[in-house]
Amino acid sequence: MIQKIAKYTPYSKKRHMLFIFITIFSLVLPWITIEGKHLFLMSFDKKQFHLLFTSFDMQELYLIPFLLIIFFLGIFFITTVGGRVWCGWGCPQTIFRYVYRDFLQTKIFRLYKNIENKQQKIEGRWFSRIGAFLVFVLFAVAAASNLLWYFIPPEDFFVYIKDPQEHKLIFVILFIFTTLVLAASAFLKEKFCAYVCPYVRIQSAMFDEDTIQTIYNEKLGGEIYDKNHKKLRDKAEQNMGECIGCNACVKICPTHIDIRAGMQLECINCLECADACAKVMNRLNKPSLISWTSPNAIQENSKVKFVRFRTIAYSVVLAVAVCALLLMSTKKEHMLLDINRGSQLFSLSNNGSGIENAYTFLFQNTDSKEHKYYFEVLNNDIGITLPKEPFRLRPGEKSKKIVVLHTKVDSSLKEHEGSPQQIAIRAYAIDDKEHIFTQKEIMFFYPKTSDISR
Repeated sequence: MIQKIAKYTPYSKKRHMLFIFITIFSLVLPWITIEGKHLFLMSFDKKQFHLLFTSFDMQELYLIPFLLIIFFLGIFFITTVGGRVWCGWGCPQTIFRYVYRDFLQTKIFRLYKNIENKQQKIEGRWFSRIGAFLVFVLFAVAAASNLLWYFIPPEDFFVYIKDPQEHKLIFVILFIFTTLVLAASAFLKEKFCAYVCPYVRIQSAMFDEDTIQTIYNEKLGGEIYDKNHKKLRDKAEQNMGECIGCNACVKICPTHIDIRAGMQLECINCLECADACAKVMNRLNKPSLISWTSPNAIQENSKVKFVRFRTIAYSVVLAVAVCALLLMSTKKEHMLLDINRGSQLFSLSNNGSGIENAYTFLFQNTDSKEHKYYFEVLNNDIGITLPKEPFRLRPGEKSKKIVVLHTKVDSSLKEHEGSPQQIAIRAYAIDDKEHIFTQKEIMFFYPKTSDISR
């Protein structure tokens, strides 16, 4: 009795569901806010960085290195485990190509007979071709706008575009991004993946024999190409393999390769060929000759080995980086203070009985609420001449204050004569001194005795 081969959900359906999820997620993410703070935002306009509903000023960008480390470690980890799975399952370029070629050109405008043959060339039908391109232009504008929302919050973006004369730069950037999407998806097509994208140039260095790839199983299908990728035959020889030479895997490949020749630079792990082969072989009640597995799993006829030194090492380092990011994100400063000295080191007051030093204090309220601020000198012999009164700052507001500190000419002058004294400044929000404060150390300069005697 012949055993029936079990049916499975095609990889293409899983990919398309993931495409929909990624698209919805990328569109919704910029809109997720709590009390005006975004889940993720790098606002060049307001010079803020938002992460996990906490806003950080540009002077607090110590989190960016952690994000970059996590980003690159994530790429290394994903590539080591799944090869170019990102290219076929999550890359925006792949999604754009699917929308343009498979959805608009094939399903809507019928420029291709079906999506199972991507090797066809379109001839004539210019009206439909222009129509598909114009519709895709709208999609490209939406995609470019979506990208901008991660740098200009959408609530500001839609206000800015109502005034083109005042915000010309936004329209220039939007035009550039839209042009890049159109050029990559409608003109460069899959050549972008093979020749432009830098990821393809480094990913092979991260592969090993346990990395998951789209692999044609020569043990089942038979040898079609030799080790130098030279084609030997159209189908497997009799009793030497199951490949019937239908070329379904070749016709459906979006990057125009023959997976039977082995791993190639252009392969993006989309697994369209695996689906095409499975459909044909299922009719013959035989397993697919193309699968998503690793070279070692094929050779040893075993399961893919996910747990190995590389994956464990990347997982540990990635976990440490994520924990460090979460820890550092809790170190939010609710106020910032920069201190600069004036051009004059010191001055004398009250007929030479007092010594004054002038500074410029730049205060910034990085909290989400308005506060009243002031400061104190943590040295008993130094007093504050200016400013006399506390001052208010709205959320995100900055204020530059001229600060004059003074001390008396007494016995302490002998100790610090002609040299600076290090003093500590503690600035704080009057309504929350325990949590909103910062402390800085500055130098207070003293004159020489001869300067006072004059």
